[in-house]
Amino acid sequence: MARRGAAQGAGDRRRSERRQETVSATVDGGLAELVPDRERPRGWTLLMDGAPQSHVDLDDPSYLSFEYQRRLGHVIDLAAPPGRPLQVVHLGGGAFTLARYVAASRPRSTQQVVEIDAALVQFVRRELPLDPQARIRVRSVDARAGLAKVPDGWADLVVADVFSGARTPAHLTSAEFLAEVRRALRPGGQYAANLADGPPLAHLRGQIATAASLFPELALAADPTVWRGRRFGNAVLVASDLPLAVAELTRRVASDPHPGRVEHGRALADFTGGAAVVTDAGAKASPAPPPGTFP
Repeated sequence: MARRGAAQGAGDRRRSERRQETVSATVDGGLAELVPDRERPRGWTLLMDGAPQSHVDLDDPSYLSFEYQRRLGHVIDLAAPPGRPLQVVHLGGGAFTLARYVAASRPRSTQQVVEIDAALVQFVRRELPLDPQARIRVRSVDARAGLAKVPDGWADLVVADVFSGARTPAHLTSAEFLAEVRRALRPGGQYAANLADGPPLAHLRGQIATAASLFPELALAADPTVWRGRRFGNAVLVASDLPLAVAELTRRVASDPHPGRVEHGRALADFTGGAAVVTDAGAKASPAPPPGTFP
């Protein structure tokens, strides 16, 4: 079996090395494109309807190109001592960038990826195969339905990075959804979410207030221009029932190629500004990116 896996890996490598042009497919969510990274021989960027979604380097899965993915990578790194295997649920699959990262940085981790777009899953698995030795299970169902199948207290980490038409679906923004997240987490486990918003940041404030209604410990990492409400962008929210490694997260985010800022405690509560908790009854999808957000 080991020989067959090695031969398969060599074949996948040869196919990838021969590709110099964009590969595309129509999937449930629109047009998926894999664009080669000219600076990395086996690097690819996944676009959905022209919007950059994720980046993968098959030679170096520990390389995280996108700003928000680097920040989620910091959360993964700080979730447990280096190298310790984790049990992780990924809501939203994309090109499986973060699942590959966990498998590379924490061997023997067990991961569940929930990605509703079955055609996208098939496309990515065909063009950018997962390591057959990695313990990664992919389910093609709705994120909330897939989360409901996770046993109580199973996950060390739940990562939410779900976008449909560049917007997070409404049913993944509510307190009821986060109650399911908390149920799936072990005591001391962490929830990390990629959120997107722009001026006046009403969605972001509501998501912080909602998370605060279920988790006593929160931190938010974002670009300073996003914090100041000057542009549309991503923010990474981290939540837990135990204290977070805020000082180290702050240092790492500040040292990124595009430095960001981390807020927590009273400063984060003040930023929320009394925003209401989001419930299923009033939940709305995150705002759409304004024209020109993606080059």
